[in-house]
Amino acid sequence: MKRLYFLLIIVLFYSCKESRIEEDFLIKSDEVSISKNKLNTDFDFYPTSTTSDVYKRDSYSFSYSEEHEQSEWVAYFLENEDLTNSNFKRPFFEQDPLVETESADWRNYKKSGYDKGHLCPAGDRKKTFDDYNETFFTSNISPQLHEFNSGIWNRLEEKVRYWAMKYDGLYIVTGGVLSDNLKTIGKERVSVPNYFYKVLLSKDGDKMIGFLVPHQDSDKPLYEFVVSVDEIEKMTGIDFYPNLPDNLENQLEEKSDYKGWSF
Repeated sequence: MKRLYFLLIIVLFYSCKESRIEEDFLIKSDEVSISKNKLNTDFDFYPTSTTSDVYKRDSYSFSYSEEHEQSEWVAYFLENEDLTNSNFKRPFFEQDPLVETESADWRNYKKSGYDKGHLCPAGDRKKTFDDYNETFFTSNISPQLHEFNSGIWNRLEEKVRYWAMKYDGLYIVTGGVLSDNLKTIGKERVSVPNYFYKVLLSKDGDKMIGFLVPHQDSDKPLYEFVVSVDEIEKMTGIDFYPNLPDNLENQLEEKSDYKGWSF
């Protein structure tokens, strides 16, 4: 009887151990799946907002800062079908009816010496005319020096399109770094950022890269503006891609190298 009891205890012990091993295996399997970054198609990639004024359009979303009269970030997904050769007629900029406090009037930019610089570029939204047209709300622009807008910033936008095609899609968050004591333009005192940023995440979640570009003309290669996403978060107070698993988010955001990206 004692022997039978002893054998029963051994069987129960190994059954429990096997169950724990199986559970550990499933957890590790999930971690492996995450490390291989099989992001769900409904992955919520929006950053946090320091203003709580977040608006969603059909082709992008944005967090508006009334204090600076522009968006602190614009977020969207970019893929091949957004990059057609359509030559849509360029519309006029309009105030955004979604913004409860009203976005800045385009006349603030008139004779200011600054371009109406797109945050989500019109060239990234050519799938339909409606998508293209949405980029011409003043909630999607920021004052940019012409040499910057048509120079280093344009080069970065073109490189992002190249990566979107090469890597089968990118999650993109972009904006100006909004801080105290910035220069302003127009009657509504639209802030002029000293830096602009882009934070990119590949569709499969395998890699992330951040760019912090001083608001000035530059002939430097793009990789010289690569910084860790952590650095951009400290400057902006924004948490990028907060819905990634914490271990993956920390791993990707601390990197400041550009290995794995084709420059």
